[in-house]
Amino acid sequence: MKRSFIVLIISVYFLACDYFAPQKKKSTLVAKVAVDLLSSKPIIDSVVSLPLQTPFVYGDIEQRIIDAGLIDIKKVDSSIVVDLKYSTCDNFLFMDVYGAFNKCYLQPDVAEKLKMAQQFLKAKFPYYSLIVYDAVRPRSIQYTMWDTIAVPLKERSKYVSNPKYGSLHNFGAAVDISIIDKSGYVLDMGTSYDYFGELAYPREEERMIKEGKLSKVQWLNRELLRSVMIQAGFTGITTEWWHFNSCYRQQAYTKYRIVE
Repeated sequence: MKRSFIVLIISVYFLACDYFAPQKKKSTLVAKVAVDLLSSKPIIDSVVSLPLQTPFVYGDIEQRIIDAGLIDIKKVDSSIVVDLKYSTCDNFLFMDVYGAFNKCYLQPDVAEKLKMAQQFLKAKFPYYSLIVYDAVRPRSIQYTMWDTIAVPLKERSKYVSNPKYGSLHNFGAAVDISIIDKSGYVLDMGTSYDYFGELAYPREEERMIKEGKLSKVQWLNRELLRSVMIQAGFTGITTEWWHFNSCYRQQAYTKYRIVE
C-alpha cells in the first residue's frame, strides 16, 4: 500500500510536468501513466472516451442550392469578396431575407466566368477585387421580396422580377456586383447598390454626365466593371449598373433549373 502510494505520487508529478511543459507534445496515454511498478497493474484502467464530432449541417437555403448543383464561388476563386446585401437590412427592402446565409452560389459555368472576370480585373489593377452583392436567389426568397414591396402590383416588376416567371437570379445565372479595393473601400459608382432611379441607369449615363449628376470618375469606375464582366462573357442591363447576366432567360430554362 505504501509503495503504491509512492508510485501514485511519482505518476502525478510526471503528469504535471508533462501538462505544464509548453514546448513538449503532451502524452496521448495520460490515462494509463499511473501504473503500479510492482504489480504492473494500472491504477486507472480505462481511457476516457471523447465525444464524436457533430457533422456539419447546412442551413435549409444552402442545402437546397447545393442539391440543385450550384457551387460556392469561394471554392472557385477565394479572392472574390462576398457581401450579400439581402442577408442584411442594407437593401431597398430594409429587411434581411436570407438570415444566416451569406454565400455566393452560382451555376458551375457561371462561377467560372466570374473567376475569369476577377482575373481580368486583377491583371489591370491587382489591388482591386470584385465584390458580390447577390448571386443565386431561390424563388421562395423572390416571392418573399415580391410580396413585401409596398408598391402597387403593376409597379413591382420595376424592383423585382415576377417570381411567377422566374429571374436569372433564381437559376444562379446572374450576379449583382461591384469593385472593392484592398483597403475595403467600394469604388464610387455614382449611386449605392439597389438605387432605383435614372442615375443608376447605364442607358442614361451620357445625359447624367452632361447634367453634372454623374462624374467622369464614377463613369470610369462603371466602365471598368462592365469591361471585365463583358470580357468574361456577361451582359449588363440598361437600368442597373450592378446587374450582370450570364445568359438569356430562355437559355437558362434549357440549361438549368430554377432553385426553389
